[in-house]
Formats: sequence, C-alpha cells, structure tokens
Amino acid sequence: MLTSIIKLPKIFLLLKSFPIPSLSADDQNSFKLIFLISAARKILKMQQRWQKKKKHFPLIALAFFVFIAFSILCSESNIRVIHQHRARSDRNVEKQRSSLSQNGSLFYSTPAHTFNLSQKPPVGLDKFTTCATTVRYSGRRAVSAIHREEPGGRRAVSEVEGCDFFSGKWILDNVSYPLYNESHCPYMSDQLACHKHGRQDLGYQFWRWQPQNCNMKRWNALEMWEKLRGKRLMFVGDSLNRGQWISMLCLLQSVIPRDKQSITPNSELTIFRAENYNATIEFLWAPLLVESNSDDAVDHRMNERILRPDAILRHSSRWEHADILVFNSYLWWRQGSVKLLWSDDENGACEEISGLGGMELAMETWADWVASHVDPQTKKVFFVTMSPTHLGKYEWEAGSEGNCYNETQPIHDERYWGTGSDLPTMRMIEKVLSRVSSKVSVLNITQLSEYRKDGHPTIYRKFWEPLEPEKVTNPASYSDCIHWCLPGVPDVWNELLFQFL
Repeated sequence: MLTSIIKLPKIFLLLKSFPIPSLSADDQNSFKLIFLISAARKILKMQQRWQKKKKHFPLIALAFFVFIAFSILCSESNIRVIHQHRARSDRNVEKQRSSLSQNGSLFYSTPAHTFNLSQKPPVGLDKFTTCATTVRYSGRRAVSAIHREEPGGRRAVSEVEGCDFFSGKWILDNVSYPLYNESHCPYMSDQLACHKHGRQDLGYQFWRWQPQNCNMKRWNALEMWEKLRGKRLMFVGDSLNRGQWISMLCLLQSVIPRDKQSITPNSELTIFRAENYNATIEFLWAPLLVESNSDDAVDHRMNERILRPDAILRHSSRWEHADILVFNSYLWWRQGSVKLLWSDDENGACEEISGLGGMELAMETWADWVASHVDPQTKKVFFVTMSPTHLGKYEWEAGSEGNCYNETQPIHDERYWGTGSDLPTMRMIEKVLSRVSSKVSVLNITQLSEYRKDGHPTIYRKFWEPLEPEKVTNPASYSDCIHWCLPGVPDVWNELLFQFL
C-alpha cells in the first residue's frame, strides 16, 4: 500500500508531461486531475482494508500527494495565464508604438521607454548603411545613469576662477598677437590657412580677447607643456574641434625640438607626440559623439545621416584613457532631420527625428558615459559650446545682402546674437550638462565668437571640389562662414583652456 502511494507522484509527473491529442490545455489538466482523484479513491479502499496495521500514515501521505498534485496543476495554469497576459501587453505596446510612428512629432518624448546602453559593439555603420524602413520617432531613449540633475547645476569654469572669462570684448593688439606665424606651423590645414590662399588683410590675426573685469593669463607654451607632461590631451568632435586641435599644435610645436616631435595620422584618430614631455595631443573624429554613418574622417558626406543613439563604445574605447578630453558637437545637427538605428535592431528599421531631438539623445548617451566612467580627480573633461556662423549680413547690418565675405572688423555691439547660435540647442545642452556638472567644465566660446564675423576663411582656403563658373563670379555664394582662419579665434579658445588646466 505504501509503495503505491509513494509511486503516485512519479505517475503524475509522467502523466503531466504526456500530451492528450484533441484536448485543450485546460481540458487536459482537468482530465489528469480526474484521473488522479479516481486513483486516489481506489487507494482509499485499499487503505480501509489496511487500517488495522497502519492507521494514520496512509491518510497523511495521501493528503500530501493530493496537495502536491493540485499545486503543480495550479502553478502550470498560473504560468500560462502570465504568458498570455504578457503576450497581450506586448501586442498593446506594439500598437502604441505603431500609433506614435503614424501620428507623433519628430521629437515626441516618452521617458518611460528607457533602455540601457549597449555594452557590446553593434554592427558598425558606414557610408553603405541604409534604412530598410523609416517611421516617426517612437519616444525611445537610451539613458541609465543621469536621470536627475546634480546639485549646483552647470559647472561654469569662469566662476571657479572668480572671473567671467566669457564676457568681454575684442581689443586690437598687434604687439602681442598673433601668437604664431601661419607659415611656421608645419601642421597648418589648407582649410584654415587664409593668408596662404590669398587673404591680404591680416587684421583678423591681431585681436585679443579681454574679459570685462579681469585679465587672462598670458599664453606660455612651456607652462602648457608642463601641464601636459606625461598626459594625453584629446579633442573629440567635428571639423571645428579639429581646427581647435590644429591651433593647439601651432601654439605648442615651436618649443619642441624637431627630432622630439612626430605626428601619426590614423584617419579617425590623429596623434601628435612630444617625446621630451612624454605627452600627446590627439584628435578623434566623432562629429555626432555617438556612432554614425559619418564616422569616416574623410568620406562623410551622406544623403541621409544615420546614427546609433545608444552606441558610443566604438568612440569611447579610444578616448577613455585620455587624461584631458575636449568635446564639441553642434553644426552637424543643424542640417535637417536624422535617422536613428538602434543597436538591437536587425532589420534596418529606422526612426526619423529632428536634428535637435537627435542631438539630445546623443548628448544623453555621452553624458551617461561621463557619469559612469569619469573620476574628476584623475580626468578632466571639457565641453565646448557651439561655434557661431555668420551666413547673413542682414543680422549685423540691417537691409544688407551677403554674408561674412569681405568683412574685416569684429562686431562691437555686445548685445549681438546671430541666428547661427540656436537658443533651444543651448538650453538643451545646459540641461544635459547639469546632470554631470561635477565632472564636466564648460568652455562657453559662443558669445565671444559671435562678434568675429571677420574671422572666417570665406574664399581664402582650399576647396576640394572644382568651383562652378557662376560661383567664381559671386564670391559670397561659396564663402566659408563656418570655419575659422588660423591664427585667429580658435587660439583664444585654447587660451581659455590654458586658464583652467
């Protein structure tokens, strides 16, 4: 009798795993339970004949068995209900996403849809990457460590020094400036060498930035090298940040013996080495900060801009060991909407979002990396604010046509602010930076650069594509009013960096 009772759980488990064709899952469980109850009744009859020898134990064993059988059946039923509920929930989420895709704006934000950053490299994006389908932005975000602002808000480096270095005016100083000669810098770029390419008015080289209520420390190349001894200084961003990197090389290279300096171009990452200081000054091409199809430092002109807003590992693996990091990102987000291709997507399904919305997602991912990887005691991080453009002369001279072409003087109206510096973008950047304010210092170069309509290359630079005849006869039509001549405005950006290292 006892042996039969002990064997019943084994019989039940075997019966539980044995499917009964033509019956639903619920009917199968009912059938199994009826079978077990019937078996239990037979055992009870056997037990009555055995009562004289063993009075209590069979009843306890039988009760225990029935309890176990009923519990397993209930658990199986509950698990199935949970799966059915989850499946319904997943279908509802898909319906909501579909609705957002059809009816949402380009930057509809739904904070509830958050996902951790990708910890493994996704399939790389390149110029051949395309979107199989494109829908409106769903509201998904990729943040994990920066959900709330740090106390104190944005870290303003000027306030740390007790002086607002970013408010002031430009003073003509042809004694102390320029800080180097264009032709004496072997690392000068043809995109920025304005005098070499025909610009005869050199007044743009002689302007010194003067803060309102204090003085900037005079540039000293040897002192700067001492600050950099044994360290890696890396600029990360777009061509404007590359211009600041070239400016830094030109400011520093003259005090390094020729046989102690070298430069190793490596496409996306270019490294200048000063052996006698065991230091490097590097530039990493990452115009959108996160991974994109525009990460080729040379071939990055694309009809559609595609990025992975949750993927930064490919870039961060190169910059994470630098001691001093100088980031920028702005102008590449000002060229219309962008397309998001999330790391976990395998079907080429893109989401379209406004440039500002895409920039906020990228900035959040970057700030998430800063929050989780930067120790301000061992690593200094700077973010350079937007570099202004001067594309419309009417902004500083009402009723006029043209742009920065033939401009030879700075703007002296301290209230001037052009449309090239987007205020909503400024506010978004400030909001994101406030979340990592203890780890990032802000170099606010925007206002001081706004005044320098005279500092752009215009037509005095190398153009890599042949100019059409109609453009040649209208210089303003192809003038570069985005980048900056060197020596010039970016040198002051580096002087500001020198103040805070």
